[in-house]
Amino acid sequence: MSARDWVLHFDLDQFIAAVEVARRPELRGRPVVVGGDGDPGKRGVVATASYEAREFGVHSGMPLRLAARKCPEAVFVATDRAAYEEASEEVMEVLRGLPVVVEVVGWDEAFLGARTEDPEALAALVRETVRTRTGLESSVGIGDNKLRAKTATGFAKPAGVFRLTVDNWAEVMAERPTDALWGIGSRTSKKLADLGFRTVAELARADRDELAERFGPKMGPYFWLLANGAGDAKVSDTPYVPRSRSREITFQEDLSGAEVLAEQMRLLARQVALDVVAEGRPAARIGVKIRYAPFVTTTRSMTLPAPTSEAADLERAALEVLSGLELERPVRLLGVRAEFVES
Repeated sequence: MSARDWVLHFDLDQFIAAVEVARRPELRGRPVVVGGDGDPGKRGVVATASYEAREFGVHSGMPLRLAARKCPEAVFVATDRAAYEEASEEVMEVLRGLPVVVEVVGWDEAFLGARTEDPEALAALVRETVRTRTGLESSVGIGDNKLRAKTATGFAKPAGVFRLTVDNWAEVMAERPTDALWGIGSRTSKKLADLGFRTVAELARADRDELAERFGPKMGPYFWLLANGAGDAKVSDTPYVPRSRSREITFQEDLSGAEVLAEQMRLLARQVALDVVAEGRPAARIGVKIRYAPFVTTTRSMTLPAPTSEAADLERAALEVLSGLELERPVRLLGVRAEFVES
């Protein structure tokens, strides 16, 4: 077999939970839930759960109190962002020491580009090197582009390797629901099903004009490309640059009323403004997230008149977006996000 270019998608298994277990080995094998300040009696959401906790139905984004009801024997641990950033950087440095191009796409994942005759052997080397150097387990998806590599990782987990290319895409994916595709969520999947496209194969045979009419000239054809496994195959080692900075707060008791919520939004906007200044790039959009009791989340955003790093401008925009939301209902969470100018 001759050497050819491959894309590998590297993904750390249960990353945040694994970091906590590495710090506290006595937690190994137990259901671990990370989120909030570690107190399931308080409001907060699950950041991640160990595989043992997931067996009880606990998952990311779930309220901590619900997680505690689903898995009473779980160990709850406070979120420690600094520890996860440090562990992530250690792993990425290990990857950069291997014969691959590393494109970091998050704390716990990266695309790896390589020219090799045996991508499975390379994937095994990546997994073993990371495990030996950091103690963390990972899974690797192998593909002929990023979409297929990323999708393959789902079949590789936990702690495995899987190859997905043009040769076996239809065999593996054809009869799966459309939300098995990277980039299609449950809501979009339902809309597609309403049009008669329930499986990946049905979406792959869809009329692109029909999709464009229903979902727009960009997203409609994009869904068709996803279903056919098309995607970018270029892996770049350009440093990862965050697209946004955000802050949010979960209230231990529901708040309501325009003035009360506006004051909380001012505090959040000022914190985000400091993050924007530290990033050294102006913000182009401001988004607001509001979660009503018991657990209904709404997001809204606006484009700024001009990119800015000025705290007063960001605060003013956040308040304007907030004012367009319903503020007399009980609110359990507020958040604000500044999206940077695309370079």
